[in-house]
Amino acid sequence: MSSEVNYKLFTMCMIEQGDKVLLMNRPDRMGFPGYIAPGGKVDFPESIVDGAIREVREETGLIVKEIIFKGLDEFCDQETGLRYMVFNYLVTSCEGELLEFPPEGELLWVEKSKALELPMQDWFKRRFPYFFQQGTFERSVIWNKKSDTALGETLMHYDKAYN
Repeated sequence: MSSEVNYKLFTMCMIEQGDKVLLMNRPDRMGFPGYIAPGGKVDFPESIVDGAIREVREETGLIVKEIIFKGLDEFCDQETGLRYMVFNYLVTSCEGELLEFPPEGELLWVEKSKALELPMQDWFKRRFPYFFQQGTFERSVIWNKKSDTALGETLMHYDKAYN
């Protein structure tokens, strides 16, 4: 087990307009192939939400007007000391035009009710409903990269104020 921890901070932004969401189809060469919401690495020293807003603009061309924090999804690998943290947001208002040639993959507006029919990573498919539930979520997985298995998982959903 590693004694040093390496933190990697990422964002994911589900962009919602009416009954549709904007997803991008990432090619195999980009990693995480299939349909996924926009997002990416948080640059130091920008804030997490500023990183989320920047990633939306870079990957889609859209300018975020309203954004809601939805939760944290993290994966910890004890052997390597990696703590991979993804801060998830729901964008409820944006403006601008979609990029004609987006850098991360083809962009597609899809009905929320049909989105899970698209090819996508299992972890994204599990996370998808949390963007639309009341409140926030927190999911933490202790992962063994060598065996590609989860050693433990914590999942919390916060839909009421804690007293």
